[in-house]
Amino acid sequence: MQIETFKIFTDLAVNESFTKAASANGITQSAVSQQVRALENKYGVMLIDRGRRHFALTMEGEEFLKASKEIMGVYDGLRMRLHEINDVVSGEIRIASIFSIGLHELPPILKQYRQKFPDVDLQVEYRRSAQVYSLVASGDVDLGFVSYPVKRVGLQVEPFMRDRLVVICHPSHRLAKEVSIRLEAIDGEKFVSFEPDLPTRKVIDRYMRNCGVNVQATMDFDNIETVKRAVEIENGISIVPENTVKQEVENGTLAAVRIEDPQLWRPLGILLKRNRSRTLPVKQLLNALREHSQPQGVDPALDGALEEDAELDTEAVTAGKA
Repeated sequence: MQIETFKIFTDLAVNESFTKAASANGITQSAVSQQVRALENKYGVMLIDRGRRHFALTMEGEEFLKASKEIMGVYDGLRMRLHEINDVVSGEIRIASIFSIGLHELPPILKQYRQKFPDVDLQVEYRRSAQVYSLVASGDVDLGFVSYPVKRVGLQVEPFMRDRLVVICHPSHRLAKEVSIRLEAIDGEKFVSFEPDLPTRKVIDRYMRNCGVNVQATMDFDNIETVKRAVEIENGISIVPENTVKQEVENGTLAAVRIEDPQLWRPLGILLKRNRSRTLPVKQLLNALREHSQPQGVDPALDGALEEDAELDTEAVTAGKA
């Protein structure tokens, strides 16, 4: 049995798609089906439950998937160690990130990294927070990036950057002329929010409650890009990380106003699987990320509440892109 067989089966099981597995391995869907049939015949078991409407593995298939991941991990580790002997930085790095970090903080760092190490294949997946935690914990990705990182069993969390949260509004809005405001200044305003289960939304809501601020909720979205578009067409104001609206402010499509009392900051973190060996490309990327890291902090009064609110059960709960 060739190592490619384990990769094909892993791609099929993870993506739950014969089409995606075929595309990832440069073969036809028929070839993927033939590989699975050959495995089932070899071991005398059914790996895929063909009686279900949607893709599903049998119990034997789940066990084979675990073994396939272990085998691929050993194989990739050996390849990386051989490359490290000759100081060759090459291979693959898989990253899972919430949208805002992946679209705004990571690009300049990854661009420099790609220029320095062109033989490294950097793959970035955009996921909700709970999915990022889950992918790192399962070993399906090498690094994860989330906001308001919280400790999880088996995971290592490193501080990365922090974003200042600002009020954004249409340039014609009454607040647009202000340089900075107290949070109470948005009381009664129409407000475009993140979805209720997102970490950033939870922090904003808690600050508003603490300051006695009440807003008129107009709509909820699960990512910053959609929130910005809604504010641009005057559906209300919002609060977002300052780094995410630099282009819109420069273009004059949005105005950003800092909140001075209280100041709101959004810490960002890097997730790593604890006790997992790091390949040379991952080590080099971590060095590059640490060079860009910034002092962090979150209001101690909110920190414990975040731990309580962000019980990110990776099997049952979806937390946010924000």
